[in-house]
Amino acid sequence: MPSPNGGAAVVVADVVAGGLEETARLIAGMDERCLQVVTDVSKEADVRHMVATAVDTFGRLDYASNNAGIEGPRSVVSELDLAGWERVLAVNLTGTFLCMRHELRQMLRQGAGAIVNMASAAGLGAAPDLSAYATSKSGVIGLTRTAAVEVAALGVRVNAVAPGLVDAGLTDRVPPEFKEALTSATPIGRMAAAKEIAAAVLWLCSEQASYVLGQTLTVDGGLTAR
Repeated sequence: MPSPNGGAAVVVADVVAGGLEETARLIAGMDERCLQVVTDVSKEADVRHMVATAVDTFGRLDYASNNAGIEGPRSVVSELDLAGWERVLAVNLTGTFLCMRHELRQMLRQGAGAIVNMASAAGLGAAPDLSAYATSKSGVIGLTRTAAVEVAALGVRVNAVAPGLVDAGLTDRVPPEFKEALTSATPIGRMAAAKEIAAAVLWLCSEQASYVLGQTLTVDGGLTAR
């Protein structure tokens, strides 16, 4: 766990084992230590087990990136199914809360640590047909700010990253016409590579960001600057 710039012991978590294998393989290729833990972040028992396993294996928890998320059904608010709404908030917002709660307890015991939550540009403005997703990400931003202020004097920093359109993960399920429209609306004219978002997370974890807390770093190619 010690350094986000190399020599780290990494714990990767996903709701299905198959989602862990490629990530673990890439990490192993960088000669880093990696532990896989199957975790449903909407279930507190799973989250408690994930954090406890990390600490039992490596002795401490220095950095945490909470980025599990689903986009949910596409629908206008008046027609959105309640079950779909609740599932998105359970994973994206409650899941982030549960992860933070257990991560913070460990980091506060240590007197040090950094957490980076994954928000979204969708949480900074309107996202038609994706109200549950946008609401969950707005909630992540509010949760990040509040927790950051609570622990600011206790050696722990909490921040968030708000990506725009990223060429990975959820984007694979975005309708092509929506993806094209959003790419066209992005001043830089392209989607982000996953490594560009990862670089922002790593910077917020690093000592270079030691005076940064409670912030949402927007990494969206200029989308929300318009």
